[in-house]
Amino acid sequence: MNAYAGLDLLSTAVLLLDESLKVTYANPAAETLFAQARAHIVGTAFAQALPGNDEFVARLEQALARDAGFNDNDLMLEVEGYPARLHCIISPVEAAGVARLVLEFRELEQQLKIARETKILEQQEANRELIRNLAHEIKNPLGGIRGAAQLLERELADPEQREFTQVIVKETDRLQSLMNRLLTPSRLPRVEAINIHEVTERVRTLLLAEFPDGLAVRRDYDTSLPDLTGDKEQLIQATLNVARNAAQASGGQGEIRLVTRISRQVTIARMRHRHAIAISIEDDGPGVPAELADRIFHPLVSGREGGTGLGLSLAQSYVSQHQGLIEFESVPGHTRFTILLPVRENTSESTQ
Repeated sequence: MNAYAGLDLLSTAVLLLDESLKVTYANPAAETLFAQARAHIVGTAFAQALPGNDEFVARLEQALARDAGFNDNDLMLEVEGYPARLHCIISPVEAAGVARLVLEFRELEQQLKIARETKILEQQEANRELIRNLAHEIKNPLGGIRGAAQLLERELADPEQREFTQVIVKETDRLQSLMNRLLTPSRLPRVEAINIHEVTERVRTLLLAEFPDGLAVRRDYDTSLPDLTGDKEQLIQATLNVARNAAQASGGQGEIRLVTRISRQVTIARMRHRHAIAISIEDDGPGVPAELADRIFHPLVSGREGGTGLGLSLAQSYVSQHQGLIEFESVPGHTRFTILLPVRENTSESTQ
């Protein structure tokens, strides 16, 4: 029987450290908070499992030496290159005469995160309605414009003048294709079993073909992930839109990392899911401009000259149809977009 079964059920992240500050136990909430599988954490020194936190490690050493715990209501901890604001409780315990530490962590921004997710999902519904209406209004006159240009071409004897009408036809077709893309997310997903690495590998191949010079695409996969149920083409397009946006932001240079992990006890749109697959697309580009951070998923909003502002909005729509969500963290030189896709189980439950 698992001696730590009770800790496994806690929503707070719990780590147990031995006298050398090596992690001897991590609960599922800790895996989620620190974005690492338990197998990667347990058996590793805390300083190696969570590098960049030397000051906190010194406090742990002091707590161990004095056999005295401490609380910190506003702890800044480095987690995978990003600062995380946490509330922590450090408690010493005695086990077989050997001093050990129990570390409990809770995210201070969890409620803010839920509020942000709710706002994003509400905005997505408004975006979809706006896009549908806009696409229909634009699509209607396109056929007339194209037909008129073709009739005009027949009346023109000068080949150079006919080139202008061909430009009209070609641009009309391009707009027609764009309108079709805008209307596509309204269709229901074609459901099938999906290995998420088939999606990421397809995206990797397309990226390398589109940016053959100067772009490196690295992989960091958890090959033990379960299959998803969903629309493979929609997930490929959503992941590609995010990854392409990252590549374009860095001018087709630098490095993009595709990372897959399992997340546990994930709440999306007030629905709690025991497991979700997280696909992270990380880049070393300039980052998301601060003035666009709150509107990055809105349609027609782009931080790139010549951008349509549709890629991320469409990606969010595709992922939303899979009951998932895209979120991001960005600082200059390191941006991470994470696609969260719930693994469908009968144990999902509503939260208040």
